[in-house]
Amino acid sequence: MAEENKEQEEQKGGGKKKLIIFLLLFIILAAGGGAAYKFLVLDKQAEEEKKEKKAEKIVEEIKNVEELGIQFDVGTFIVNLTDKDADRYLKISIVLEVQDEKIKAELEKRLPQIKDAITTLLFTKSSSELKNSEGIEQLKEEIIKRINAILPIGGVKNVYFTDFVIQTA
Repeated sequence: MAEENKEQEEQKGGGKKKLIIFLLLFIILAAGGGAAYKFLVLDKQAEEEKKEKKAEKIVEEIKNVEELGIQFDVGTFIVNLTDKDADRYLKISIVLEVQDEKIKAELEKRLPQIKDAITTLLFTKSSSELKNSEGIEQLKEEIIKRINAILPIGGVKNVYFTDFVIQTA
């Protein structure tokens, strides 16, 4: 009788081991399925959202071109970039689009401040930041923010780069 109880207890212990192994396999498979779902489905959704944002930005740029404001040529800048592996220079010519003649007059009065703000910003950039369209768009947004912060009433609508060259020494 004692031997039969021992055998029943060993069989129960074996069943517990099987149950634990089954649960571990189930958890591993569920985690794998969740990861696959994330990489296959959610990443595609994020990519589609990016494409939609780019399309919206293109439509916005087209609208901005249709409503062209007053142009103000800030000038050409030649600055060193922050690349550590090689000396790189940026030559960039900038034209600002402003809302009206008042803002253009204010830009002319504050031109040294504006040039300083742009030069200081350009010194912080590396060639890798400026190699793609996202980096260039970000630079445009930063220039707009800096110049509008200098002007008492803001008014810079857009920035155009009429010359943009990165050169290696």
